[in-house]
Amino acid sequence: MRVFHVNGDQFVELDALPATLPATGYLWVGAARREFEVNVAALQTALQAWTGGTLVDLHVSDLLNNQLPSHFDYTSVYDMLVFRRLAAGTGTAGMFVDDTQGTLASGRSAIEAIDTSPVGFAVFDRVLLTVHPTDCQVRDYFAGRLALQGQPTETRAGPRLPSSPADLMLRMVNHMVDSYLELRRLLTRQFTHLQQELFRPHGNFRNWQLLLESRNALHLLEDTCEDQRSALIEWIDALEEWPQAPDAGTGREREMLRLRSRDVLEHIERVLTHVRRLESSAETAVQMHFSAQSHRTSNIMRTLTVLTAIFLPLNLVTGFFGMNFDALPLIHTATGFWIAAAIMLAVGVGLSIYFWRKNYLGSSH
Repeated sequence: MRVFHVNGDQFVELDALPATLPATGYLWVGAARREFEVNVAALQTALQAWTGGTLVDLHVSDLLNNQLPSHFDYTSVYDMLVFRRLAAGTGTAGMFVDDTQGTLASGRSAIEAIDTSPVGFAVFDRVLLTVHPTDCQVRDYFAGRLALQGQPTETRAGPRLPSSPADLMLRMVNHMVDSYLELRRLLTRQFTHLQQELFRPHGNFRNWQLLLESRNALHLLEDTCEDQRSALIEWIDALEEWPQAPDAGTGREREMLRLRSRDVLEHIERVLTHVRRLESSAETAVQMHFSAQSHRTSNIMRTLTVLTAIFLPLNLVTGFFGMNFDALPLIHTATGFWIAAAIMLAVGVGLSIYFWRKNYLGSSH
């Protein structure tokens, strides 16, 4: 568990939970889920001393739930947002598309490696409590980033420090959403490869299980993004209901929170739109594949039907001369065979030319 004090342009990591809230600035307490579970009693005591309130037991259970979808809730003391971040699943290293060969580097789909896990935010007036998965890098990433921003003015890197716990929360959520935005290129390449496999002229597509799992993963990703959008919309609605700011500076800060919230929501909308576009593209590709297969089967049946139509008169001729009668024409002459063969050849060639001119043989252009 890491504790940070953010005060204006200063960002300091504390050794332990302070007994009282600092006179200025705010505290950020970042804990892994297991650390939060072990230290929940100490955190509740500290929150009571700092803010005059504690986390509701139901919210504590939510923060400990690794399967909880993205959602927003609030009390009179704090707001709570749970946001599912994008995590790399097992075996992700071999899941990317090979740029040089144009084929998958692994037999499994890259989208199969997509996994999500919840990050919890409890936003007090001057305290931000974040609960992360054990393998989550968001806390350490922002700790290092804010440490650079909190350096003296001449060496400071990047924008100013977050001015409030809500501002820091939105920056962390925006960072998590950006990982979904970066995922779009990988998903596009994945489905482009599958579509190329589907429409390969002389190929025999067999990766139906891969395609089905990819489509199911897209559906799950769409559900995740919809939950994220709903949670952000509820947060924005709650932000609009906050009491009027007593001074212009606080009012400006509130307006910046609204702008940042709408920006995060717009990013989620972009991811959701892209996922739905991929879903539609996948559905269309499958339908076009079956249409192409049906057209190919129709061409084959047409060719076989034409060949049958060509050979049917020839079979009639050979069947006629094969009858067991003694008085049949041409069977007792030396030229009878050649006359019958010439008739059969003429009928076959004539029918072939006729069907060819009607585009019953070969492809139509």
